[in-house]
Amino acid sequence: MFEVAELGHKINKKEYNQQVPELRTALLDIQEELKEADFPVIVLVSGMDGAGKGATVNLLNEWLDPRYVRTFAFGDRSDEELERPNYWRFWRSLPPKGRIGLYVGSWYSDPIAQRAANKSSDADLDRQLLRIKVFERAMVDDGALIIKFWLHLSQKSQAERLKKLGGDPKTAWMVTKLDKKHLKNYAHFRAIAERTLRGTSTGPAPWMIVEGTDAYYRGLTVGQHIRDRIRQRLNGAADRKKGKAEAAIQPVPIKKLTVLQHLDLSQKLDKKDYQTKLETYQSKIHYLGRMAKEKKISSVIVLEGLDAGGKGGLIRRIIPALDARNYQVIPIAAPSDEERAHHYLWRFWRHIPRAGQVTIYDRSWYGRVLVERVEGFATPEEWMRAYAEINDFEEQLTNHGTLLLKFWVHIDQDEQLRRFKEREKISFKKYKITAEDYRNRERWDDYEQAVNDMVERTSTEYAPWIMIEGNDKKFARIKAMRHYCQRLEQALG
Repeated sequence: MFEVAELGHKINKKEYNQQVPELRTALLDIQEELKEADFPVIVLVSGMDGAGKGATVNLLNEWLDPRYVRTFAFGDRSDEELERPNYWRFWRSLPPKGRIGLYVGSWYSDPIAQRAANKSSDADLDRQLLRIKVFERAMVDDGALIIKFWLHLSQKSQAERLKKLGGDPKTAWMVTKLDKKHLKNYAHFRAIAERTLRGTSTGPAPWMIVEGTDAYYRGLTVGQHIRDRIRQRLNGAADRKKGKAEAAIQPVPIKKLTVLQHLDLSQKLDKKDYQTKLETYQSKIHYLGRMAKEKKISSVIVLEGLDAGGKGGLIRRIIPALDARNYQVIPIAAPSDEERAHHYLWRFWRHIPRAGQVTIYDRSWYGRVLVERVEGFATPEEWMRAYAEINDFEEQLTNHGTLLLKFWVHIDQDEQLRRFKEREKISFKKYKITAEDYRNRERWDDYEQAVNDMVERTSTEYAPWIMIEGNDKKFARIKAMRHYCQRLEQALG
């Protein structure tokens, strides 16, 4: 795989200086066009020790307009990062549409380093590479252009490069003990690199192997490849938009409902029984919440349901039992301009709680397969692939040890209409009712079909859906709080 990158490619200084002005101009022109594009550009610069990764990123920053590019370097995980799933820090750093993100050190760094240090096996590496492919696939499916460079050095070139850097007082700091160790184990590290590139060089996100010995050759090759990849993508933008428009008008197949039809919405609690149980479960949540804080077990509570289903009332009964310093409620509405410029999961990753804390989502990432599906804000291709993306996201949360509860609070049409009319008569609830709420009732069957598909495809062993019969608010609140207590007790052992 690396044979061609060890042939000794070189460019003399005169030729380099002749080509650079034209290349820089082309890159700046492309950035100007990219500002109006509907996709971000993710550039990864990885490679052998001493191959010039840092120098290459510095050169790109010199050539590009700094207003529209950000550089990220990932070292050891901070305390804040250790308290969240591994990919939290990568999701946070993703560039918005129309911008470029440069990564020196990325989601590849830890898997390669762990295997090189024999802290993991080939099987472990393969599992991590599979996670990377799923992550990159989600980015690509959402429109991102991923450009990956592996800067390679032969063993001889690496030894010479590290010797040169170590012999100069100005650059000696760049050579670490780990670099020297990797040089001694060059063949082992090379094999790991080859396994990594072979396993993650996909059609949408291929690796570009660049010889790193000659700085002029390396810089021009990387710059030209970025120019050509972005130009190719920009030229095809019109065709993609046309394809999305055609996909958006494809009919959505309808099938018979199953899950929601089997809910017994007649279940009720009398007021006295409700008050007793409410006090019991609030007290229990308070106690278990303090235990979870001590043991650093975080909770993510997802509340979904039809308009006027009672999500807000449920939240108002849970939060008095929690320490105000340890929870946040995230109400989800239409995405902002900043959020629309990222993958739809980006805004949810931002609010993942630290260890021992609680995040309650009033509506969530399931909007992609509910309202966005029904109202046509997402194409069939987008919402169909979202089921797998959501399952992967939730698996990362639960694998990290986060307690994830997903509640669907359901009511029937008559009860919803009654609550709409009731809200219109109460001054501090009028704001909750809009013409859109009534319009959505016309799509009742479509929403029920979408809910059924959602439960069917995303109720997993690690993150099952809890269906809450919500016609009686008192019954719904107690059932949800009881489930939360049970899950907390299980997590606490």
